[in-house]
Formats: sequence, structure tokens, C-alpha cells
Amino acid sequence: MAKKIKAVDDYIAKKADFAKPILKHIRDLIHKACPDVEEKIKWGMPFFDYKDEMLCHIAAFKKHAVMGFWKAELMKDPVLVENAKSEAAMGHLGKITSLKDIPSDKKITRWIKEAMVLNDKGIKLTKKPNSVAQVETAIPAIFANALNKNKKAMQIFEKFPPSHRKEYILWITDAKTETTREKRIATALEWIVEGKGRNWKYEKK
Repeated sequence: MAKKIKAVDDYIAKKADFAKPILKHIRDLIHKACPDVEEKIKWGMPFFDYKDEMLCHIAAFKKHAVMGFWKAELMKDPVLVENAKSEAAMGHLGKITSLKDIPSDKKITRWIKEAMVLNDKGIKLTKKPNSVAQVETAIPAIFANALNKNKKAMQIFEKFPPSHRKEYILWITDAKTETTREKRIATALEWIVEGKGRNWKYEKK
């Protein structure tokens, strides 16, 4: 049976009080439904892998938490598929602000097992999701919105290597105040449009 890792414990511990029980509850459900799941931190948030492929993720922002499935577009549950069509950077269960917002344990468990079957069968996404919100669901909603409003920045950001995208995401996510976050987003957009990585000043020319 796979174990819970400290990195995810630390992630949850640093989140707002409202988010902690939400993240813990969904995390427990994932482990219960998929005993062989493997926890990892990707793009600054907890991901759960199964059979060496991404299964689902959880994350928390300033005022809400989320859960999403990597292969949501291939899943057959009509409720999940419909949510996947309408959600952007907010996961596939909408904005979760309390335990009351979470679908029933039975429903989430069914979704997890459905996602597991896709990995069991080795079914792949037909192509890697091409929107910023789909590729990095860890992106803070405010950053995703800013990218969506700046077509050039969005196009360049999507072409960046994973390491460059991750650096920007972590930089913005780690902001301690809303003011700092907004300043970093403005700077990030300026640099991205110029094709610069987050640490461009230190890159070898």
C-alpha cells in the first residue's frame, strides 16, 4: 500500500484553515479508492499517480480548494464530463469552500475508480491539453485569467518548457500577500511576452 508523503502533509499544513479538512478528506478518499496511488508534488500542488500515470490532483487557493482528473475528457461520467467542459483553472468539482461543497464520497470514489480503469488499460489522451488552465491546473485562478486576457503571453507561456512554467507558477503561488501576487503577475506577463523565463537574469547567454 502506498504511503502518504511529507511533502503533501506540508502543502496541506500551509493552507488556510477552511481548506485543510477539504484537502485531507479528498486525499483520504483517493487512498481508500486506490491503495496503490503514489503521491507527488507537481506544478506546486499534490498529484496522485497510478500505474506511472497521473490520476488526479488537489489544490487550495486563497478562498477555495479544487480537485481535478488528468484524463477528465476521456471519462464517461456525465456529471464529471460536463464539469470538465465548463471549468477552467478550478478543477472539475467547482470551487470548494467547505466540506459541504464536496460531492458524496460514493460519487468521488466512482470517479477515481473510473480514472483508474483508464490507466489500467493504458488509454492515453489523444493530445496533451493545449490550454493553460488544462495543462497546469495549479495555476492560481488570477494568473490563469491574466494569461487568458493576454493572447501573446498565453501563446508563449504554452510553448515554454515545463521547468519555465513551473518557475512562474511557484513564484506567483508563493506570494504572501495579494498585492505581491498582483505585482508578480504583472511582471511575469511582461517577461513572458519577451520570451523570458522566470530566472532569465541568471541564465547563461
